[in-house]
Amino acid sequence: MEKPQILLLTHGGWGMALTESLKMIMGSVDFVHEIPLTPEVTFSEYYALVETYAAGMPEGSLIMTDVFGGTTTNAGAKIGKERNIKVISGLNAPLMIEACTQIQYTGTCNFDVVLKQGQASVMDVVNEVMKSIDRKES
Repeated sequence: MEKPQILLLTHGGWGMALTESLKMIMGSVDFVHEIPLTPEVTFSEYYALVETYAAGMPEGSLIMTDVFGGTTTNAGAKIGKERNIKVISGLNAPLMIEACTQIQYTGTCNFDVVLKQGQASVMDVVNEVMKSIDRKES
């Protein structure tokens, strides 16, 4: 069975910058690909690019988008529904690390675990640090 892939759909291509940063932590993540949305590309053109790439994605692959309700997510949602590919909006580093770690070490990707990790990674840092300090002082 072919290992799942991650397709990033982001405005301006910032997903590949995130991927380059991820390589510093994990090494090669050759199963991650991005299709950037640029100002001159219409929705129809962008959708066609995503559709063409998604046609070759193996079972269990994942699409990650940057902004819910934006063109990238709308294209991802349409492709996800048509091809039965899971789609997550709200791209962030912990989300990517979880998905990439799963694919690298197990050859699969558990969507629910990846989604939970992405959701859990968004927090009020000062509040969390203060709670930690308060626990240590108790």
